[in-house]
Amino acid sequence: MALSTRLLTLRKSPILVKLPPYLSALCIIVGVAWLFILPLNEYSRQTYVSENAILPGQVHTYFGGSEHNIFRAYRQEVYTISHWDERDRNSALEKILRENGLKAALQPYRYTISGEDIQGTNVYGLLQGPRADATEAMVLMAAWRNSDGEVNYSGVALALTLARYFKRWSIWSKDIIVLIPADSTYGPEAWVSAYHSTAADVTSARNVSALPIKGGALQAAVALDYPVGPWGHRFDKLDILYDGINGALPNLDLLNTAVSVASGQMGIGCSIHGMKSHSDSYRDRLTTLARGVMTQGSGHATGPHSAFVPYHVDAITLKTVGDGWHDEMSLGRTTESVFRSINNLLEHLHQSFFFYILLNANRFVSIGNYLPAAMLVAGSFTITALALWTQSGSAPVKAEGKPASTDEKGTATEMELVKEGGEVALMPKQAMETVERKMFLPAVVVLAVHLASFVPLHLLNSLHREHLPLALQIFTATSTILPAYLGAVLVRGFAASIQQFQLTQSFSLLLLGATLSTLATLNFSLAFVIGLLASPLSFIRPLPKLPPYADEKRRYAIGLAISIPAALVHAAVSPPAVLYVMAWHWQKDIGWTLAEIAKGWAAQGVYTSFVVWTVWWPAWVIGGVVLFSEMLRREA
Repeated sequence: MALSTRLLTLRKSPILVKLPPYLSALCIIVGVAWLFILPLNEYSRQTYVSENAILPGQVHTYFGGSEHNIFRAYRQEVYTISHWDERDRNSALEKILRENGLKAALQPYRYTISGEDIQGTNVYGLLQGPRADATEAMVLMAAWRNSDGEVNYSGVALALTLARYFKRWSIWSKDIIVLIPADSTYGPEAWVSAYHSTAADVTSARNVSALPIKGGALQAAVALDYPVGPWGHRFDKLDILYDGINGALPNLDLLNTAVSVASGQMGIGCSIHGMKSHSDSYRDRLTTLARGVMTQGSGHATGPHSAFVPYHVDAITLKTVGDGWHDEMSLGRTTESVFRSINNLLEHLHQSFFFYILLNANRFVSIGNYLPAAMLVAGSFTITALALWTQSGSAPVKAEGKPASTDEKGTATEMELVKEGGEVALMPKQAMETVERKMFLPAVVVLAVHLASFVPLHLLNSLHREHLPLALQIFTATSTILPAYLGAVLVRGFAASIQQFQLTQSFSLLLLGATLSTLATLNFSLAFVIGLLASPLSFIRPLPKLPPYADEKRRYAIGLAISIPAALVHAAVSPPAVLYVMAWHWQKDIGWTLAEIAKGWAAQGVYTSFVVWTVWWPAWVIGGVVLFSEMLRREA
């Protein structure tokens, strides 16, 4: 009976009303701290190959010897045709593939984004496996220009050499497609989208040509990025790129196979996210984790492989870095051994992880260990939303009669007998009463702000590149003024009450928390970063009322002294402000940044901008409305 009485007393305690902000702050702090413990051995695991049929590094590679002379001849040929125009160059590459016994074809494509034409032609050839039944295929890629815009001399030459070399072997149980896209981003996207679509779908949706030649279902893809000069250059390590569009990841077995073959069989060191000097210390692991989170959160392509991953085709890019003693023959044997391993598969890669964060080439964190970080940050919004919902259903009441007792400090407190569940307890009389919630206006406001978010989403992804910086400036100024203007309309035009502002903020934060929680299962990094940037919205409350002053000018000056810093802080955590900071961090022009975002949205289907403008920005606007609501009411 005593326990029930204590629980009943605790449920109606005013302390619970003050607890949610602290719980929200605790969730954010623990969520951030969670990432800092992931590099520890207790929370990460050593990589391993789950699919036993792959047998990485268990075959003898024969690429070498006379193939070196073939490679140097092709490299000289690639250097020669690099000075030709695009049409003659593509014809020469197609001719080389045909001479090697492959069925070759061309695929022109063209994207018009922000007034800029992105066009090119993909060259590809199909090698039909002697033991294949045209149901499965592997892809060997070498983009003509890599992600840095450099001509991929040795990469293209090595791909042509391997195509000639693979044709002589009768061991292939899958078709092999040799693809030479015009660039590392839009060429692979045009090719893989056309490969998985019918001719009618491709021509009607985009200005991309259908593929005249197709093979079986794509099992895996490996891209070569070896952009040294035409006379060759030795390398030190292989940097393995694996992030796909929208944070999609290939099966970990493919990456582990490449690492096992390169480091175990060929003696080539492997790196992740450009960490060429990784000492496996806590600091280096944390740095690699941070780079992985930022790369995955951006959602943009990191190499030719990125376009394949959203189509459930496991793909990676092998990029040579550093200055060492390994040459093109080492890379060729590594590629041969990886393809021999993929050729052993009897089914699509499925046993290993599809959700992971790499700490180095041989250590990873599984989804069960890192997902709570994003869930805790998203949960902070839900806690605040539920607290605001509870507060909106209560209103203060005036005390009637004299108090029946005093507390420890001697303060008079009214007491009442409360009976619940058969138990009777003497409790302080409630100072709040239950009131009806008026939810129509808050629901309409939240819906209207979210619908308005499609305006910046559309404009910043469709305007001409020259107009994008000006459009962002106008939208930044509009976003700064919009919360105060919308708050004035609600207070003066609709006489919105404190309860309705509480409900508006509750609905907004509840939607934000639910969206980020769902997004965390698809793109953990994007959900975590957006949640962290939006975390101040959980603690926004109306600015306090000012006491009346005899001098109206003094009251006005004090109001400005409070509102202006609050407005500046609120604007500093806005999506437009973050865009400017990103451009400054990348040391790029804001026009270039906006153009790249528009290209990702239109050509690759990157939904990062959708999350920013339709999820984060509406919550930020509603937070500003709540922030200035009482000040506007006072001036009304």
